[in-house]
Amino acid sequence: MDFFYLSGFIILGFAGMEIVSYCVHRWLFHGLLWKIHESHHKPDHGLFELNDIFSLIFASISVWLMVTGGDTMFTSPHFGIGTGIAVYGILYFIIHDLFAHKRFIPFRSDNKFMKLIRRAHQRHHQDVGKQGNEPYGLFLFPYDKYPEHQRKYDRD
Repeated sequence: MDFFYLSGFIILGFAGMEIVSYCVHRWLFHGLLWKIHESHHKPDHGLFELNDIFSLIFASISVWLMVTGGDTMFTSPHFGIGTGIAVYGILYFIIHDLFAHKRFIPFRSDNKFMKLIRRAHQRHHQDVGKQGNEPYGLFLFPYDKYPEHQRKYDRD
């Protein structure tokens, strides 16, 4: 039973992180914190960008939750939620930084889901200004608006 409890909090942490990411990105990064996030929308930046500080903040929260819940990891929500945030962060790094933006160690993939996420994120970057474009989340966006989602005979 403890395994299911832990698994539920990991899923909650992961799903919650996507909702938090969307809201923070939409209303804080493209609002009050634009001067920091703007570095991510500029075409020319070095290996690191000022915007990377947000990843460090989210990673710190995740580690803090896992450490504080480590003694009771199967019964404390802290460890599970922290792990869910960490899993989200790892997937975000792989899909967003490595695949979509080709940072650090870029790679290619023919996976339709990965291509769909990259296309949606490219849509977000069409506007380099503070106003921005949807989608602001990594996984939550209207999939039906992107051709990769449609069946081949629907596109013809």
